[in-house]
Amino acid sequence: MISSKTKIRVRYEETDKMGIVYHAKYFVWFEVARIELLDQIRCSYKQLEYEGYHLPVLEAQANFFRPANFDDLVTVSVEFSTSSRLKMEMNYKVNRGEELLATGRTIHAFVSREGKPIRPPENLARSIEKFSRRYISQTN
Repeated sequence: MISSKTKIRVRYEETDKMGIVYHAKYFVWFEVARIELLDQIRCSYKQLEYEGYHLPVLEAQANFFRPANFDDLVTVSVEFSTSSRLKMEMNYKVNRGEELLATGRTIHAFVSREGKPIRPPENLARSIEKFSRRYISQTN
């Protein structure tokens, strides 16, 4: 499966009065990782929008196991899970070193500029297929 890792240093503004990362910030980190993954498969979100495609979030979920704190270096892993004719699912893990801090999932729709459901662009489907084949050949 297609995956990517993004390193993030926790900024002070991301923490609450207890010095712990505020839960909603994880969804921002998920977005950062998701955009990086699209860039890595050469199908940037900016280009998708230019071509008239948008990927609104239909569902977002997170599970928290350990807190992240100011100045921690965390790694956000994202895996392209599934894609259907109209939707795309991404799964996330947030680690501090080997320690799992959180997991998450987002489901996105493909919609036009007018907000109508549409099929994913052909270039995205080709990129997913190409990078999936590359991943399979590297793991065999």
